[in-house]
Amino acid sequence: MEFTVRRQEIYSRAELLLRTIFGWIYIMVPHAFLQFFVGIWSGILGFLAFWVVLFTGEYPESWYSFQIGFMNWRLRVQATLMNLVDEYPAFGVGGTSESVHLAMERPAQLSRGLVLLR
Repeated sequence: MEFTVRRQEIYSRAELLLRTIFGWIYIMVPHAFLQFFVGIWSGILGFLAFWVVLFTGEYPESWYSFQIGFMNWRLRVQATLMNLVDEYPAFGVGGTSESVHLAMERPAQLSRGLVLLR
């Protein structure tokens, strides 16, 4: 797993102040509303993935990329709210950021026994 947050050389003081005071309103509210519904779908896919891995030993590629995209989206929002980056986070699981990135290598084969233990 690789998680990177690129540090900026200069931060905007006005944007830091606005994000610290009003960031929960203009950043967190729209993202949290959408992440709630996408999170429900992520939980359903996680439950279904348990059974798919149990019977086949493989995690479906599209489900895996969706889960990684959702985690990446959550990390972009958290990095912005914690004033680690000075940009508005992109919406959606397909959104990208120049400053925040999460990459995880997809395992080729998963152990069915470990799925039961976890």
